[in-house]
Amino acid sequence: MVHSETITVDTRGRGTVELTDRIGRIVADSGADRGLCSVFVHHTSASLIICENADPSVRSDLERYFARLVPDGDPIFRHTLEGPDDMPAHVRSILTQASLSIPISSGRCDLGTWQGVFLWEHRADGHRRRVTVTILGDPA
Repeated sequence: MVHSETITVDTRGRGTVELTDRIGRIVADSGADRGLCSVFVHHTSASLIICENADPSVRSDLERYFARLVPDGDPIFRHTLEGPDDMPAHVRSILTQASLSIPISSGRCDLGTWQGVFLWEHRADGHRRRVTVTILGDPA
């Protein structure tokens, strides 16, 4: 069986939005007992990560690390049509991921104890992001 849904995620600017529960509901509603959950973000300046979900300082540390690695306004970038955060957002999304694959077991995403799924907004301002969740699985 194949089941697919597209969700909209509103961000508040640079940072993460947890999607674990929303994706989990889609998996549960699909009726898949085992299989694979694919998550894909339809943008070039946001990405998806699986990260620790117990301590938010992990994600803020990642944000600070990426700010040092790919700073806004770096003079090496020529692509600045949408501002000084434009090209850095593209680089950040390329260094992370546009899609994730998560195993499904017993009708649930088979994530580790401390793992959560997050959309990572790389632009300074908030955006409306589109994420497609596709389930390939065997029914219960």
